[in-house]
Amino acid sequence: MNDRVSKIGLYLTIPEPCPYLDSKISTSLVVDPEYSHSLASISQLTRNGFRRSGNMIYRPHCDVCKSCVSVRIPVNDFQPNRSQRRVIKKNQDIVVERTNADHDAEHFELYLKYQKSRHPESSMCDDDPQRYREFLISKNTDTWFNCFYLDAKLVAVSVIDRLDDGLSAVYTFFDPDLHSRSLGTLAVLGMINEARSMQKDYVYLGYWIENSDKMSYKTRFAPLEFYLNQQWIQIENPPP
Repeated sequence: MNDRVSKIGLYLTIPEPCPYLDSKISTSLVVDPEYSHSLASISQLTRNGFRRSGNMIYRPHCDVCKSCVSVRIPVNDFQPNRSQRRVIKKNQDIVVERTNADHDAEHFELYLKYQKSRHPESSMCDDDPQRYREFLISKNTDTWFNCFYLDAKLVAVSVIDRLDDGLSAVYTFFDPDLHSRSLGTLAVLGMINEARSMQKDYVYLGYWIENSDKMSYKTRFAPLEFYLNQQWIQIENPPP
């Protein structure tokens, strides 16, 4: 790792069932929660394959399985495909507003509806607002919410961290009743445009797992860069 973050303490979590692949056991490297982060340190950790969840910054570190791969979109190389252009056209009536990262009752109601529909067995499907804050909001990052409205009704929220070289997609949740609008895709396309306008190079999408259907959408944003063997490698046509 770069010298700017080489002195950060790292801890290994205890083994537990993998949340993505059945019959697999996962462990993670976790950054010292007492470390005082800067934009530079969080950005460098992200470039080294780490990810944020609340105040926790972690990277999968399993003994055998290496399925979790960090991916990012080089925004200046990206052009929307035909399907993505249809998503943009379909959602021209959507209004996007940027807000501070904080608890909001309307956001939380939509978050619970999304979790109960998409991830009913997940620990994130919890009606405790504090758990919601702990999952999405961090004291160490420059974070905001992009809020999507249809006829003045909130239909999606994209949680975004600013990095020194790009934007990190922390989490997106949306109204599952509007599945046909592909609001998750719309949110990523919006982040790409936002990164370009901020003269940033990348949108970081977190982890991709080849055998996880939940992660397959990420390869639709080709060309995509994969963090493999401690370097970023661009793949024009990654597996779906």
